[in-house]
Order: sequence, then structure tokens, then C-alpha cells
Amino acid sequence: MRGLVLGGTASGVGKTVATLATIRALEAAGHAVQPAKAGPDFIDPSHHEAVAGTPSRTLDVWLQGEDGVRRNYHRGKGDVAVVEGVMGLYDGDGSSTAMVAEALDLPVVLVVDAKAGMESVAATALGFREYAAHADREVEVAGVIAQRAHGGRHEAGIRDALPDGMAYLGRIPPDPDLEIPDRHLGLHMGEESPLPEEALESAAEHLDSEALTDLAREPPRPPERERGPEDGSGGGSRGGPGSGSSPTGTRVAVADDAAFAFRYPATLERLRERAAVVTFAPTRGDSLPDCDAVYLPGGYPELHAAALADSDAIAEIGERAADGLPVLGECGGLMALSETLTTADGDTHEMAGVLPADVQMHDRYQALDHVELRARDDALTAAGGDTLRGHEFHYSSADVAGDARFAFEVVRGDGIADGMDGLTEYRTLATYAHVHPESGAFDAFLEAI
Repeated sequence: MRGLVLGGTASGVGKTVATLATIRALEAAGHAVQPAKAGPDFIDPSHHEAVAGTPSRTLDVWLQGEDGVRRNYHRGKGDVAVVEGVMGLYDGDGSSTAMVAEALDLPVVLVVDAKAGMESVAATALGFREYAAHADREVEVAGVIAQRAHGGRHEAGIRDALPDGMAYLGRIPPDPDLEIPDRHLGLHMGEESPLPEEALESAAEHLDSEALTDLAREPPRPPERERGPEDGSGGGSRGGPGSGSSPTGTRVAVADDAAFAFRYPATLERLRERAAVVTFAPTRGDSLPDCDAVYLPGGYPELHAAALADSDAIAEIGERAADGLPVLGECGGLMALSETLTTADGDTHEMAGVLPADVQMHDRYQALDHVELRARDDALTAAGGDTLRGHEFHYSSADVAGDARFAFEVVRGDGIADGMDGLTEYRTLATYAHVHPESGAFDAFLEAI
């Protein structure tokens, strides 16, 4: 599977729209496209999947290591991969777009905002190409997509000004229908606010699919891990592959609705390799399925707090957790497992009551970074002394009881409180950190069950 990376000059330049238009242009040319996202993102990949019809792979050097990034890439399906970058091309010390491009040895297509520029677009692209040598980075800026560019003289001026060896790959026309609405954690999810099909088709027509595929190349293959893949190529939706049988005899219930939508496809794939997975929707009236353990991923519980407060499934999780049912929560899962959740509007709702904490939403984000955690003792997702890498991004804070117990010390990041993460009670563990299955955390979770 050949691939290329769409990097931006900065956040907000329009990488997601350019990526979606590129996917559509390559599909129209007869290619099977595998979308991917550089960095620990759940929202942009939901838009990729809405357009490509296949889950987007997460590629993050901090979360997975270089070999893990290559493994995850090669488990994709298709003949061309389109990797959307994160922030600006060189931004981010944990796992920048440039670091992902280097790990995969893929060319970079630079997305440049051309709304108020012409020759300056070429100057910007040249600067990004030359900076790689200046910073001793093995990054090839091989082409440009002009975002918010008109046709005619505007387009011709950009194309003619580009330096030798840098391909002009087309433009995304200015169109208000190509704007994706956003909120506190980023863009709306793909199923909530998909781009209008007509606008996306029109944008794709202005991209050179042949030139894009000519640039793409295949990354090197890494060695497989001896313990087996951490994020295999299975997957599927509710009741899909892996939901009917389990090599370990374990049945894991995974929350799957608008309140718990932040999970990597690789996580479900890994769980399904070793357990029977059944999904349920707490905000839509589902009861907790018969299970041996529960996984509550992140999402938007603050937008569905009233529904969660009335949810039979959340109440049952509270009861069964007190009886020793293993429960793993990440970020939004932590919020739902707490005593109460107070929204930014000041409304307080009762949650599962498993963990001794009250969660409060804020108007500004409280943490945003790659994180590293060290287990204090054996925990559901790590042995004592082991470290886990993940990321955190949340607008809430947790007021924890004085006798609260934590499973992890925070080596990098903020955590829940006082340099600690992993609030634990009974056999329940919840973190603000999201981890990727490449970390081995979900294998440890299954083994603990």
C-alpha cells in the first residue's frame, strides 16, 4: 500500500477538508483508499471513515514507536493511504506530522492557505522544504495543495511560482459548505456534520489524482512483535466479527454511542482478537449486556449527562463494579464512573458513583499533551513499575476524595490530581489518559480479567 502525508503549515489551515477531498478524488480514479491520522485524534478520523467507508488508522510515534506506526500502517486495507497530519508539519515534540512522515518514509503534500496569497504560497512551501535540511530532518515536501484558492489567474500564479521538484496537486475552492462546525474538543464528529456530498465532489474535481498517486510510495515493513499484533486487522461494527466467540472465554462490553465515541479502531480489533466483544449504548436506553468486564472509552458525556444520569446501564455498572466486575474507563469513562458530573452550565447530574470524585466542566481545556504514566503497583492495564504512553485532552477537572487511590504516577502530563492518574476502586480503573493498544494496556486488561 503506497501512501502520502498531507501536512499543514499550521492548525486550522484546512487539512481535514483537503484530506477528505483527496480521498474522494482518489476513489473517483478507481483507488481503494485507506485513511489515516497522524497524532492522537478521534474526531478527524470519524470524518475520514464517513467518506472512505473504512476506519482510519492512528499513526503516532509517541503512542506506538516507529515500528508500531509501521505495523499499524501495514494493517490497513487498500492500495493508497492518505495520512492527515496534525497541527503544523513540524509542530509537536511527542509525535509531529514530520516524525510520522519520517517513520514511514512517505512524501509530504503541504496544505497551504492561499486565500490571501499567490507567489507567497510558493515561498511558504519552499521554506517548509528547506527547513527540513536546516533542522536535519528527513522530510520530503514534494507537492502543494492550495486551500481556499480560486481558479484562473490565482491558481496559475501559485502553480507557476512553485520551485522545481515541487508538484502542484490542485486546489480546494473557497466554499462555505466545506466548513465543518466545531466545539470545545474540536470539530463535530463525522456522523454529526458530514460535508455535503456535492461540495466534496466539487472540491475533489480540482485535485490531480494521477499526480497524487505518482508521488505516493510504500513504507518499509517492520518486524512483527513476538507477542502478536496489538492492533490486528479485524474490526467491525456492533455485533461484528469477534462478537460471538472468544479464545479466552472472556466477554467484554464496550460502550458505543455519542457519549463514548472516542476509541481507536485498533482497540476494538485487539479486544476482538482475544475476547468476545459486545457493544451497548447507555444514552439510548441499552442495559448492560452480560459480560465479564466493561470498557468505557472517552467521548462527550458532558453533552449527554442527563441521559447518563437516567441510564440503566450506568446504574448497573455502579452496582456490579462494587461486586468486583472489572471496569476500565478513559477520560469520558472516568467522568461517567465518578459520583457527579457538573456541566459548564452549572447543572449537576448523578453518575455511576464508583469512583470518589466529582467532575466539573470548564470553558477552557485543562490538559492537552502526550503523557507517560508509571504504575505504582499492579493495575488493570500495567504491572507495577511499568510505564504506559498515551495522551490527554479534556475540559473537565476532578475533585477527588482525600482517601482516593491512584494506580499511576504521571511522568509526563497532568493526570487527575497531584501528579497522579488512574483513579481506582474495587476492580475499576479510570484515567484521563487515552492509550493505544500498541502499549499492551488492553492485553494486560484481558489478562487481569
